Amino acid sequence: MMSRLGAALAGLSMLVPAFAAERQAPDPKATEVWAPEPRRVAPGSAGAAPSDAIVLFDGTHLAEWVQAAAPERPAAWTVAGGTLTVRGGSGDIQTRRLFTDYQIHLEWRVPAALTGRGQARGNSGLFLASTGSGSGYEIQILDCADNTTYANGQAASLYKQHIPLVNACAAPGEWQSYDVIWTAPRFAADGTLLSPAYVTALHNGVLVHNRVALQGETVYAGTPAYRRHGPAPIKLQDHGDAVSFRNIWVRPL
Repeated sequence: MMSRLGAALAGLSMLVPAFAAERQAPDPKATEVWAPEPRRVAPGSAGAAPSDAIVLFDGTHLAEWVQAAAPERPAAWTVAGGTLTVRGGSGDIQTRRLFTDYQIHLEWRVPAALTGRGQARGNSGLFLASTGSGSGYEIQILDCADNTTYANGQAASLYKQHIPLVNACAAPGEWQSYDVIWTAPRFAADGTLLSPAYVTALHNGVLVHNRVALQGETVYAGTPAYRRHGPAPIKLQDHGDAVSFRNIWVRPL
């Protein structure tokens, strides 16, 4: 008769092959996902938008833009030589279309000859969502290559809210780029804020904001606050300076 110890050892010996099988390398095919496949988007080249982008300015016309103060009227800025330039005193312009979350590419240039200092040096702004009456969420456009101003109002700042991680400004007269991922705020039916707006931004290809949360709409003085809104136009600011733009496109997300 087999002893209890012998029986136990015999049972263990039968389990060894099972444990060995469990230690075998996993099948890589078990973690492969083949469908659904991402849709194909042809990437843009220099000066060209990706194939799924909405081109807001291609250097020839302002069909996608209107006056911010009077959306029924066409934008009154100057188009010449493939660029769009602020016509001081004509007012801000904004897109005809409304957007929620998106990726935007925009190229801008301040004049080569500037005499002002601080905020008076090629001042404009990209409003990621315009909520009317001059309000919205602004990323600053300004010459800061060799110009000192308050850090939360310099180029690429989320004006009066977030200082850019670095100063990536090019010299006056040179073309610069913003690439921004905008996640719009969400509101409950009663206007309560459910989630804030988030911004990721690159200035001349350099990361300057990494999914930062905004405290509300941009204000020149006082404390930012949210008010309920839905999809909104994108706006460019007329601050009186002859800032130029080109190659503007957006990809709704």
